[in-house]
Amino acid sequence: MTLSPSRAPAAGLRRLAATLYGYAFLDDFVLLYPVYALLFADTGLSIWQTSSLFALWSLTGVLLEVPSGAWADAVSRRLLLWLGPLLTSVGFALWVLLPSYPAFAAGFVLWGIRGALGSGALEALVYEELVRLGAADRYARLMGRARAAGLLAVMAAMGGAGPVFGYGGYPAVGAASVLVCLLTAAVATRFPEHRTPSGGGTGWAATLRAGLAAVRAGRSLRRALLLVPAVGAVWGALDEYTPLLVRETGVPDAEVPLLLLLIWTGATAGSLAAGPAERLGDRGLAWLLVGSAVALAAGAGAGTPAALVLVAVAFGGFQLATVLADVRLQHRIEDAGRATLTSVASLGTGLATVLVYAGYAAVASHAAHGTVFALFALVYVGTAVAVARRG
Repeated sequence: MTLSPSRAPAAGLRRLAATLYGYAFLDDFVLLYPVYALLFADTGLSIWQTSSLFALWSLTGVLLEVPSGAWADAVSRRLLLWLGPLLTSVGFALWVLLPSYPAFAAGFVLWGIRGALGSGALEALVYEELVRLGAADRYARLMGRARAAGLLAVMAAMGGAGPVFGYGGYPAVGAASVLVCLLTAAVATRFPEHRTPSGGGTGWAATLRAGLAAVRAGRSLRRALLLVPAVGAVWGALDEYTPLLVRETGVPDAEVPLLLLLIWTGATAGSLAAGPAERLGDRGLAWLLVGSAVALAAGAGAGTPAALVLVAVAFGGFQLATVLADVRLQHRIEDAGRATLTSVASLGTGLATVLVYAGYAAVASHAAHGTVFALFALVYVGTAVAVARRG
């Protein structure tokens, strides 16, 4: 039995959406996430050694971000999407089988490679498949829901890590994480891909040059590309410090995960609103950023558990703005070099995030975490002004 022309795109869209949501959920449903810092401490690592691992992780991603994007344009993007989780599974296995600084460093390098391989490749594959199906207008909705699925997975991992850890300690949590990585790779093989690689695996350098040339030649494309790190870097970096912000409100440590779930719920709601919010123009996006900045400054600066609701609202707004920035970029990229240019935007986000980490460390040594959050919220006011003036 063959599908009619009208049913074929619908079936293809359902397959793409189901694969995307499953991949996004499994990719973040890693039980090691909530406890790996404890594993490092229990192994005897100092805070400086732990910080160096984070730096190594970030540096790996920054160095490989753009080359991997060009590679994704030159070869199969689906290949990179299933190869990445396999690398991460090896890293997680090293962590629990040979817990030591060298093993942790190797794991973070593999994790950084995995992140670089998937960044750009996923967005490009999804967008171009939607174009083929005549449903490019569904991109914001699909990616918003995919990011919501990832956030739900993070919350589920927070809830599941405790019981699994209590049952079998780090080996059990590690084994579960390796299994999830293998499942993620298996799901990635189900992604549809109807494109001819541009370089057969050898033309990635030419693909990279062509993508960068497009950025230099297109003013609208440059603006869309710069908007991605301008929106995503600051709040993405602040997210790493939310446990410290929550603890500073005076709640017992046992209640910190619950309040973190509240903040992640706000971010998830922002992702789910991406479809309807795609109609926002430049001024609408500017007001979204201003409102989120005010909510973050007020919620973090208040220093009370109840005020964290405002932080959740702010993270929801920033998550929504991040999805919308990606949507604008995808709409302005020509078919050639899509993964390359998406990776260039991710590189900008990575570099800006490192700067935020450094700035946070410098300011937090002299001020409370709530004050630091409020100060960084002001950055978004400047971004909003730039977006509104462009409009």
